[in-house]
Amino acid sequence: MSNDATRVPVNPGRVEWAGDNPGIYLRESPDGPWTSLGIFFRVLFSAHGQGSVMIILGDPEKAQGFPDARNLCITTNIEMTRYLVQDFVSRFPSFRSQPALEAMTWLEAESHCSHGDMKASWTETMTASGCEAKMHWAQLGEPFAVEVTPKDCATGIHDLYSVFLEARTASISLNGASLSGRVCERIFFGREMSTAFLAVSETWVLPATTQA
Repeated sequence: MSNDATRVPVNPGRVEWAGDNPGIYLRESPDGPWTSLGIFFRVLFSAHGQGSVMIILGDPEKAQGFPDARNLCITTNIEMTRYLVQDFVSRFPSFRSQPALEAMTWLEAESHCSHGDMKASWTETMTASGCEAKMHWAQLGEPFAVEVTPKDCATGIHDLYSVFLEARTASISLNGASLSGRVCERIFFGREMSTAFLAVSETWVLPATTQA
């Protein structure tokens, strides 16, 4: 948004949530289906409180949960997670048509840790009973800021502000076993971008014109 005349210092919409929202989307080939999807939320503000969530769909086309399939959600705040899945994740293009999203197993987190410097690499790890899930990003690029309207937002209804760092390599693992697929390129925010990324200082705003 380069035209300063169209920008306003205060967005009059309702802030839905703010925090971090990195993801890793893997394919076997650039034009193939998603073979593994991982998304993490560290929410600092929402109407449903704070918390951390990791959603892993290691078998996205299977309508089964863990351990029968590698589809699970580990969370520190179940109410907040229900809200995020219903109003956000289920709208994200890579997730919304996946049978695994409704079938995934929900687990209460026993521990969560973050590691890295966001210059070279970053790792998020969450554990629950019988499960350790890990998302790792490496070969991080330079950060860039995004400010998009509903037309270009993943949900189609929000204003979004965030700082992104692309990862050239990334992995998702469950109990030490890496999930299938590799990082590819896709068109995102009008540019070619890695399917693995850190998204920090993220704020989702529902425009005043769309509020009920």
